[in-house]
Amino acid sequence: MNINDLIAIVKKKLQNQIALESILVEDKSFLHKNHVGNQAGKFHLKISLVSKELKQMKRIDSDKKIYKILNKELKKYIHSIQILIN
Repeated sequence: MNINDLIAIVKKKLQNQIALESILVEDKSFLHKNHVGNQAGKFHLKISLVSKELKQMKRIDSDKKIYKILNKELKKYIHSIQILIN
């Protein structure tokens, strides 16, 4: 899977299951290029969300919700995600 397709899938899945005011998904894989454990075909994403729904939840619960929604992508295509909620 290429990064643009993955970003589109991540955005669509999150928008369909969480009330969002805005979402920005960025590829940060280049920052981890030479790290031990870096795998070809696995990406590092930064997800910035503005969501009253998530903001009202405990941080751990909002993260769990996002991880559950992106479960398939995390197993196959995502090495790590950074989540910012405003």
